[in-house]
Amino acid sequence: MAIQISPSILSADFAHLAAEAEAVADSADWLHVDVMDNHFVPNLTLGLPIVESLLKAATLPLDCHLMIEDPDRWAPAYAEAGAGSVTIHAEAAKAPVRTLRAIRSAGARAGLALNPATPVDPYADLLGEVDMLLVMSVEPGFGGQKFLDLVLPKIRRARELIRNSDAAVWLQVDGGVSAETIERCAEAGADVFVAGSAVYGEKDPAAAVDALRTLAERASR
Repeated sequence: MAIQISPSILSADFAHLAAEAEAVADSADWLHVDVMDNHFVPNLTLGLPIVESLLKAATLPLDCHLMIEDPDRWAPAYAEAGAGSVTIHAEAAKAPVRTLRAIRSAGARAGLALNPATPVDPYADLLGEVDMLLVMSVEPGFGGQKFLDLVLPKIRRARELIRNSDAAVWLQVDGGVSAETIERCAEAGADVFVAGSAVYGEKDPAAAVDALRTLAERASR
C-alpha cells in the first residue's frame, strides 16, 4: 500500500488558507477540505465558493469531504470545479450510485464515507463504484476529537472486502489521526490518512506530515 497523507484545513488558519496550503505542499499528497452544512452535522464550515478560491491557490489536489444533506444535488459541482476527490456520506445520499458516477464523470475520484456506527458490509456491493472508502474514526462535525478505537475492526473488515473485490479502492481514515493512533490505523489496513490538529497544530506542519508518513509506512509493512 502506498501511504498518503491528507492534512485537513479544518485545523488551519482560515484567514491564511493559501499560506496554510503552501506549508504542506511539498510533504502531503492531498489537502483535505471538510464541507459542513450545520444540518447533516452540527457545524458550519465552508462551501463551494471557498473551494473554488482555494483551487486557484493550492498546488495540492483537493480532497473534498462533504458532510452535508443532499449530496446528490451538490457533490458533482465540487468535481466540476476541479476537486481531485469528492466524498459523500452513505447516510446522506439517496442515490449513491448515480451520484458517485456523476462525480467520476466530472473528472474526480469518488469517495464514500461511513460514520462510526455505520457497518461496512452493506456497502460491499458499491466498491466497484468508488475510488476511496472513508471510515470515520470520530463522529463527524468537529475537529480535535479523540480517536474511537471501536472503528479498528471496521477498518480491518473494509480492507478485507477491498482485498476480496476486483476494485482498486483506497481506504481512508478520518478523525483523531495522530502520531499516537496512525500506526494502529495502518496496521488495520488504512492507506490514506486525514490529519488536522496533528499537522496544523504543530509548529512545522510539513515535518508533522513527514513524521506521520514514516509511522504509517512502518506499521503497514
